[in-house]
Amino acid sequence: MKIPSLPLADKHKIPQVGLGLWQVKDSDEFKTSFDTAIAAGYRHFDSAQAYANEQLLGEAWQASGLKRSELFITTKIAVQHFGYHLAKSSFEESLQKLQTDYVDLILLHFPVTLLRKKSWQALEEFQAAGQAKSIGVSNYTIRHLEEMKEYAKVVPVINQVELHVFLQQPELVKYCKDNGIVVEAYSPLVRGKGMDNKTLLAIAKKHGKSVAQVMLRLWIERGIVVLPKSVTPSRIKENIDIFDFQLDADDMAKLTALDQDERTNWSPVHVP
Repeated sequence: MKIPSLPLADKHKIPQVGLGLWQVKDSDEFKTSFDTAIAAGYRHFDSAQAYANEQLLGEAWQASGLKRSELFITTKIAVQHFGYHLAKSSFEESLQKLQTDYVDLILLHFPVTLLRKKSWQALEEFQAAGQAKSIGVSNYTIRHLEEMKEYAKVVPVINQVELHVFLQQPELVKYCKDNGIVVEAYSPLVRGKGMDNKTLLAIAKKHGKSVAQVMLRLWIERGIVVLPKSVTPSRIKENIDIFDFQLDADDMAKLTALDQDERTNWSPVHVP
């Protein structure tokens, strides 16, 4: 299956579906998930220093027989590695663990107060040196992105945030689109919550799809990258099988109405 890609402002592209790797730390489970994903058509893998599995991703892709250029690999600078020098030294370790001399995308994992400017300057240097094709941020609000205009030489091309049918963040999504920033949705399946929602069940039945597939398709149609996380082979396959149906205007209106501003993860809203 060929997954569509979205263009980034830096002229690179990003596959619109990626496998989220949060909490996958068991080596056998990781390898099974990775191999299942590759067979199903995934080429985009979203890791982070904080996930403690970069080395597993490095081992898995090296064993896959795929060329490095065939994969899209993301990692993120962990909160405890913020600051110019720590960001640089920790990223060198990440590259070694990932068994590559570059990543396709490096993100700052959270808008850490006081340290985010120096950390961003380190990312700009990684990109200039060819160690990162694209650079971006995660969990940034409009306020944090506006602040970047004061110090960033390079505008982030990605903002990866919690986004799902119950947390749609329309103002942030619009701001990012208006400023040439592609949005990535993490936890797009709400960590398994809401699967019994009547509206979702009715739309899924109408299209002969699962609730999870409807949840993901919502963001695909809005031009957003989705990062569903699963270690269950059947669900890994199901989560990428979302390109053979379309939601109509009535579906989209009903799904939009489900927004409750409900977070399941850490919130950056009150971070100065």
